[in-house]
Amino acid sequence: MYDAGDSKANRGQDQQFKGRVSHFPDQLMNGNASIEIQNTKVTDSGIYSCIFPRLQPRQTFNIELVVGVKVVVEEDSDAVLPCLINTEDLTGKTFHWKKDGQKEVFFYEARSHSNNRLTGQDEQFIDRVSHFQDQLMNGNASIKIQNTKKADSGIYSCIFPHLQPRQTFKIELVVEQLLRDRSGEIPGAPKPIITILDATKDWALLQCVVRGASPKPKVEWQDSSGNVWETAEDHQVSERRGSFYVTLNTNVTRTDRYRCNVTQEEISHQTKAETFVFINVNPSSVSGKLCEDPSSKVVIGWLFGIVIGAVVLAAVQFGLVASKRITVTCNRGAAPEPTTTSNDLTKDTPLLQVGVTVDHQHQNGSSKAPPETPPL
Repeated sequence: MYDAGDSKANRGQDQQFKGRVSHFPDQLMNGNASIEIQNTKVTDSGIYSCIFPRLQPRQTFNIELVVGVKVVVEEDSDAVLPCLINTEDLTGKTFHWKKDGQKEVFFYEARSHSNNRLTGQDEQFIDRVSHFQDQLMNGNASIKIQNTKKADSGIYSCIFPHLQPRQTFKIELVVEQLLRDRSGEIPGAPKPIITILDATKDWALLQCVVRGASPKPKVEWQDSSGNVWETAEDHQVSERRGSFYVTLNTNVTRTDRYRCNVTQEEISHQTKAETFVFINVNPSSVSGKLCEDPSSKVVIGWLFGIVIGAVVLAAVQFGLVASKRITVTCNRGAAPEPTTTSNDLTKDTPLLQVGVTVDHQHQNGSSKAPPETPPL
């Protein structure tokens, strides 16, 4: 209320608007009686009257204020469209919902509604819309639309035709359609990228990177048995325009096949990438018995089987010919130290040669070495 600048004129202001409404003093001389309502709420929606009681004739201007609400959901999910009048018990009242000002979405009238005796509901919404019966006494006329589709997007009106003044609330519903690939499946996170950042003979540092995943994925390292690798570290997550970028490093200390699993439970999507890591076994307790060269290395258990098999074969010859002896020599020109990037393990295996030399004792007591025996 404005009365020639009288500060007492606004003492009857409703509690709902105290501290939130102002006018434009510098525009009064131009006949501007506009007001500004700050921090609007849905409950501010309604018909506002600007009244000049002392003008001749008396003048009244009506303005409808609609404070809209935007609801965004994903396709195939449920959407709750809010509509609240806190001061009214709606149990015996009337309200109805329309879409885009035309389609009848839901109608309620004194305990009857679209899901029992009332007709006229648009076919698009039959058996998909419900209200909150136990909340009507609290002025809650909200509805829920089940299994939303892209076609459900639009402007919804919650209308109270018999209230004085008539009240209308606007809600915008946006149903976001999930992108699908050619097979009809919903694409999730892209396949992770695995990199071996560093490696020694005792350990390897692995990195798994997921770029542009939505919704947010769960990323973890597992070994070939499916066990989560508990030494995972450096879990870094960033978000850009609703897409997530995840980096997960882990340090492994044994030869195995490791995979990076990316899981998005919200869309039942999973992808993964794998890598094989080769870790040297310290041969100090074994290689010294086979080779005098301490730099020689025996790499994994199956290799011992090959070596022992060769020794046993030579031993058979030893048993047949008592004068024979077996020697084990190491080829110093063997392949270089194995690395985690090798695809062919045989290229990384030191070459062990088992040679058999035989001294033939001549009658004259001299001995003669036979021709060199090819390595086994």
